[in-house]
Amino acid sequence: MWRTSPPGRSRHLPRYDVGQHPHAAAMHRTDKPHDKAYLRRLLSQRNQQPGSVPGIDAAIEEAFVRDVAILVLDMCGFSRITARHGIIHFLAMIHQMEQAARPAIQGNGGEVIKQEADNLFAVFASAEQALEAALDTLRALEAMNAVLPPERALMVSAGIGYGPTLVIANEDLFGAEMNGACKLGEDIAGAGEILLTAAAHASLPAGRYACGALQHEISGVALPCHRLEQCLFERPLST
Repeated sequence: MWRTSPPGRSRHLPRYDVGQHPHAAAMHRTDKPHDKAYLRRLLSQRNQQPGSVPGIDAAIEEAFVRDVAILVLDMCGFSRITARHGIIHFLAMIHQMEQAARPAIQGNGGEVIKQEADNLFAVFASAEQALEAALDTLRALEAMNAVLPPERALMVSAGIGYGPTLVIANEDLFGAEMNGACKLGEDIAGAGEILLTAAAHASLPAGRYACGALQHEISGVALPCHRLEQCLFERPLST
């Protein structure tokens, strides 16, 4: 389900809400839409009832699979910074990164699904929203870095995917585009870079973003992607 973003934005954005589901009333009253306990029960039934696999798979897809854009943000420099300043220093930097990223994500209609170590994972209705959230995050970090000492400079890399994804409310994401976004954001993109999967790039509106095509390989698997080079319009300051 989608809802419009809060008042105050210059435009209304569809917002992905993991807490709603169009068929929630048909579920058991103790189940929550996208709830992990409900998924586990379905998976147990699938393992125990081979003849019912098609119907159970359909129920899982109906309850959990959505076409979403995935944004993966990864803090840069973990090994170098912790070796020099210690883990507490880096944890404080992660907290600052989160303070910059969460408003950018929410302001662009997204929802944070989870945070693991120095990575932040969010979902959106569209790849453009995920891209705008990444750009707003980079802008916020640039403003923070202007007043921070060099040893506390905050840098992130970003990966964006778009497509059918199994979403567990406020807990996890599974799917090919989730995997691609993680590979791009965590393993390939450099500091300040935004990389998009081929599907995410294809879903962007025409004439608004200039991107360069790249070809990478992870564990022997080709991973074509696109790197954002510039916006072809003047972006307003975030509100």
